[in-house]
Amino acid sequence: MLPQEVIRAKRDGHVLAEADLAAFVAGFTSGAVTEAQAAAFAMAVFFRGLADAECVALTRAMTRSGAVLSWDGLPGPVLDKHSTGGVGDTVSLMLAPALAACGAFVPMISGRGLGHTGGTLDKLDSIPGYGSQPDLDLFRATVRAAGCAIIGQTPDLAPADRRLYAIRDVTATVESIPLITASILSKKLAAGLHGLVMDVKFGSGAFMRDQRQARALAASLASVASDAGLPTVALLSDMDRPLADVAGNALEMRYAVDYLTGRRREPRMHELVLALGGEALCLGGLAASPADGETLIERAIASGAAAERFARMVGLLGGPADLLERPQAHLAAAPVSLAVHADAPGIVASVDMYALGMAVVALGGGRTRPQDAVDMRVGLSALAAPGDDVDAERPLALIHAADRAAAEAVAVRVRAAYRIGARYGAIRPVVAARITGGEQA
Repeated sequence: MLPQEVIRAKRDGHVLAEADLAAFVAGFTSGAVTEAQAAAFAMAVFFRGLADAECVALTRAMTRSGAVLSWDGLPGPVLDKHSTGGVGDTVSLMLAPALAACGAFVPMISGRGLGHTGGTLDKLDSIPGYGSQPDLDLFRATVRAAGCAIIGQTPDLAPADRRLYAIRDVTATVESIPLITASILSKKLAAGLHGLVMDVKFGSGAFMRDQRQARALAASLASVASDAGLPTVALLSDMDRPLADVAGNALEMRYAVDYLTGRRREPRMHELVLALGGEALCLGGLAASPADGETLIERAIASGAAAERFARMVGLLGGPADLLERPQAHLAAAPVSLAVHADAPGIVASVDMYALGMAVVALGGGRTRPQDAVDMRVGLSALAAPGDDVDAERPLALIHAADRAAAEAVAVRVRAAYRIGARYGAIRPVVAARITGGEQA
């Protein structure tokens, strides 16, 4: 079928055959299908959607557009975790080495931040010398030696996804659940995984604020991944409050180091790390149940085994050998800090996490376009959370900025992100639901 006929069929609401989707993706990868045709296809899918079988076929075709890694000979399962993104979400930095310490191998391919959310890759780039985009040989060697490697997408893996996402980004077709599903899972299938856990966030700091939409995405991811041969469990997690009290690349990396070394562990962050880790170990056959898996993850973190794996990964990918012992010597700090206080004392009733994320972007710590430069030093710390008392002694946040003018400008944004009241209700659990393949949204 010609590319225009594939577009016409989907535009008119027909179900596309697997062979036609495969040919369309192969043509897009080779250049036989134009960017204009790919944009028209994305818009047709945006409005008409894809049936589960179509989404599986599209995902498989995008996976086969490049290299598919094989991990023959490893003495443990190949597992991974993916998050749909949130403000101050550093879970991957702790979870990957914890899984490795439990006998799994974690080839984690992460992304950069865009809009209000921070990217794992940007956080890693705050480490001097860390090679976040190594060649495949070094990637494989690091996974084998350290048990984990967190890197960016290479040109070899799912190139059709990289090209299609760039088109979706400029044609208002990003917010399509089938296309999001195929984009995420094509990269995960290309990584040669045996099991995947998804952290699908909802709330003011998430990509999808509405819990029902987030649940629909989680159900799509779990179902399509399982149908494509990748056992997957998705957890819905709350992003209406900070997971940790920091946002900003070097600040979040410092928090991850503190977490791994036991200097401090925010309870909600720890709960989510354990929940995702327990599910992953169960999927990989390293634990009899998610609860047993949580016990193993807790032990790996508490013993320092996870920290040792993280340090090994950083060293193998070019970072400093003593990052965990001397993070202050390697992670750049902003020259200006400014405490932001509420206009009147009270209790934090709610926080607009999106606004806090955009405050970090305004400081230069994020990007709104892929080509934007990022200042690794800047961000927010000591973030107050709903239920916290704030007054002249306890600020809403501490701003880390390149200069005083930037700090004072962002202080207005931070203050506006908080609603202060006389009381606060019950704190919602961090994990709202567990979704597996075959479940309905």
